[in-house]
Amino acid sequence: MTEMATVSAKIEKSKKEEMEQLGISPSDIIKKAVDDAIRERKRQKLIKEMNEAGKLIRNIPKESWVQAIRESRDER
Repeated sequence: MTEMATVSAKIEKSKKEEMEQLGISPSDIIKKAVDDAIRERKRQKLIKEMNEAGKLIRNIPKESWVQAIRESRDER
């Protein structure tokens, strides 16, 4: 079973009361928000890394790519 941690947040009392009236679980909301934030941050990190890799790849001369492909074919 996954080990859990407790996280708390302060919200306006009126919002807490409204959530209770509407049957909204604060726990479910917080879990979803955390999952969404983690997923989005990972996506942003991946995009940044891809852009950095693209910059490096663009600096490799075309001749180097051609040579690497030919060598790879010759190894078969």
